[in-house]
Amino acid sequence: MGKFLLVTIQVDLYDRLALNLETDLAQMVNKTGARGVLIDISALSIVDSFMGRILGNIGTMSKIMDAETVVVGMQPAVAITLVELGLELRGVSTALNVEKGMQLLHTKVGSFEDNEQEEEVDDSTE
Repeated sequence: MGKFLLVTIQVDLYDRLALNLETDLAQMVNKTGARGVLIDISALSIVDSFMGRILGNIGTMSKIMDAETVVVGMQPAVAITLVELGLELRGVSTALNVEKGMQLLHTKVGSFEDNEQEEEVDDSTE
């Protein structure tokens, strides 16, 4: 969707599928030059430590590749599990639903792009 990648996870992910998702997303961010990744996990009823780590890895890789990551649609049981496991999703923001997630991405990426444009104007005036 424009400068963002939208990923909807419709099934509980087993380890191999989660690793493929991680690799595919990194390749797509690189290929498309996406500035944001929105991951909808509303269909996930269970998240284990491995899946939590994969989400964190996706956030870290996206950040390194100059893209923001937002996870949306987290079920209360999933949030509780992540907290109980002590997993921090570094580099990942969260929002309640896709609409709020897109607004968050527009805010994060928009303010960053505004700063870049200001720097380009400053450089050209010197």
